[in-house]
Amino acid sequence: MKRILLCAFVGAAGLTLSACKQPFNDLPEFVRGDVQHTRYDGVTDDLLTAGLGASGLASTPAPAFVNPLNPEPAELRRLAIYNNYRALVDTVPGGGFGTFFGPQVGVGGEGLIPGDEYIAFMSVPGTEVPVTVMAQVPDSFDPEQPCMVTAPSSGSRGIYGAIGTAGEWGLKKGCAVVYTDKGTGTGAHNLATNTAQRIDGTLTDAAEPVQFRADLSEEERASFNAAWPDRFAWKHAHSKVNPEADWGRHVLQSIEFGFYVLNEKFGKELGNGATLRTIHPKNTVVIASSVSNGGGSSVRAAELDTEGLIDGVAVSEPNVNPEVDRSFTIRQGSGPVITEHSRSLLDYTTALAVYQGCANLAPAVRDTAPLNAVFNSPAVGENICNSLANKGLIGGATLEDRATDALRILNEEIGIQPEQNLLAPVHFGLAVAQSISMTYANAYGRAGVEDRVCALSLGATGAAGAITQLAPAAEAALFATSNGIPPTGGVSIVYDNADGQPTNLAASASPSSNQPDYGLDALLCLRSLALGRNAETGAPLDGAQDELATAIAGGISQVRATGDLQGKPTVFVTGRADAILPINHTSRPYVGLNQRMEGKKSNLRYYEILNAHHLDVLNGFPGIADRYVPLHHYYFQALDLVWARLTDKQPLPPSQVVRTVPRGTIATPLTEANLPAIAPEPADGDRIVFVDDQLRIPE
Repeated sequence: MKRILLCAFVGAAGLTLSACKQPFNDLPEFVRGDVQHTRYDGVTDDLLTAGLGASGLASTPAPAFVNPLNPEPAELRRLAIYNNYRALVDTVPGGGFGTFFGPQVGVGGEGLIPGDEYIAFMSVPGTEVPVTVMAQVPDSFDPEQPCMVTAPSSGSRGIYGAIGTAGEWGLKKGCAVVYTDKGTGTGAHNLATNTAQRIDGTLTDAAEPVQFRADLSEEERASFNAAWPDRFAWKHAHSKVNPEADWGRHVLQSIEFGFYVLNEKFGKELGNGATLRTIHPKNTVVIASSVSNGGGSSVRAAELDTEGLIDGVAVSEPNVNPEVDRSFTIRQGSGPVITEHSRSLLDYTTALAVYQGCANLAPAVRDTAPLNAVFNSPAVGENICNSLANKGLIGGATLEDRATDALRILNEEIGIQPEQNLLAPVHFGLAVAQSISMTYANAYGRAGVEDRVCALSLGATGAAGAITQLAPAAEAALFATSNGIPPTGGVSIVYDNADGQPTNLAASASPSSNQPDYGLDALLCLRSLALGRNAETGAPLDGAQDELATAIAGGISQVRATGDLQGKPTVFVTGRADAILPINHTSRPYVGLNQRMEGKKSNLRYYEILNAHHLDVLNGFPGIADRYVPLHHYYFQALDLVWARLTDKQPLPPSQVVRTVPRGTIATPLTEANLPAIAPEPADGDRIVFVDDQLRIPE
């Protein structure tokens, strides 16, 4: 009766709520446990910079702990924000920080933002594995003109993994920002000690809520430790739930959590313990956003949105795995017609893991790829080439011939654009493809740590690559130092079947070669699982490996994007030189698929940025700074454009190539001449169009 009377009150008051289906502000059922609330004054601490300010984020060394073995939650948060911001944004002077982007830009001072932060665990139906959700409400938020921005974490990062991207833009705009770690994050379970991270990053071995513990009984854990001591289980890899399948739902739930928080703070109290929801989707501008995996998550959320929670989408370099539709092709300029687009993340990433170490030595990239010699051993690269040749996977009589053939396979057979070749070596040296291959094979197959897929496990290793215990101070800091996907924070990928003994994968000699070839046997095993057949011979897989490959294929099918954005105004910005998420398998085919799904009703715009790539943080290094510009700048433009479309009815510019101008040397600061704006009316030669079943990209 009370609900009926209050619904009548709502109608009489003329308030537009969610059809009176949910007029009262109730804690969403998916929230697990308490919601923790912290107030930040914007002087000693704040929402965006953890009190460091713009200068603190740009300076070194990193913030330190008073007690390195037992850091306080506030210290962990500060270091997490510092590391997550700097991992995605170039803070080196001259690269745009403080001029085109940064906490201080547009607001003055150090960019400290006062407000409230709310954090909790949540789960999606079908699993109790905790996912972290957080809402930040700046003091500048206007309940009369409410707005919200989603900030799911980039990569496999934790809850602050989009703080410097969607977080910065949204907080400075005066919007609530809602974050989720998407079921990734650190979530490191020390199997030897049973220690794991609480929601605030502090460690515990007690039976209490933590970010992740492996699904093992005490007996199973003891047995595993006896066989494989000093190992870790990691949330993204070993939760057995394929979190990516629910990334869109995580974002939608974060929005619902955001509305709960806003109405707790601003809703109309009725005097009987109930609060009327006065801030809701119909009167709030909601932009789904973020970059990389976070961007892909927001795209999936827009596809799944049946409740009208999202008004528009603005994402950068989104990790989308479009459903395979070969009825359309892709062509850049007068280059080859690309028909084999839309490969899965695991497909192209395992190919990079297998072949890139050899391709690094191809004359076309060997001496010109920046940081190649810094991050990669020529001797290991030669061993990889020899092993691949001995297995019949590449041809050539000389090392240069073999390396050139490996590069050819990546470009011509896998569909890696040549513009990505110069950055691929540094990514191989940073173990990007190797770590993604290991983590996602486990996640897609819903494998547990005990399965040791392809004889790979996780643990700290010493100088010679042998397993050792992780230093206590390093483990205490993992919440703040880990990017969520080993190798990270002192934890390495270990090849348990390496010649001699379990060894850090990068230093491993394969049993088939007895040579240090980056554990190529293990990487080929992962490639076989991605292909569903033996990567060396093409033969069918046997027994348990075939079963796992089938499970992985099923997991990949669960993460495929439909291309249906339901007409929502949407902007993608992607760098043509993206060497982590190749554009022929991500943004480009998604645009084509969207045209297939929505046609003339589509409101998706795609801006491909020349001389831009995936990790702007690398732009702080000589050799990269002179060649590339910050994609981050265009991501903020994408948000501005979607905001203008939603609030002022401004049209979105047509899809186009943006022709940036590299600065030539790290000593020359970027100016507006280097970073032309996305054009309201681009020249015909710059327009990206979908014509005659082909997505055509200007050269």
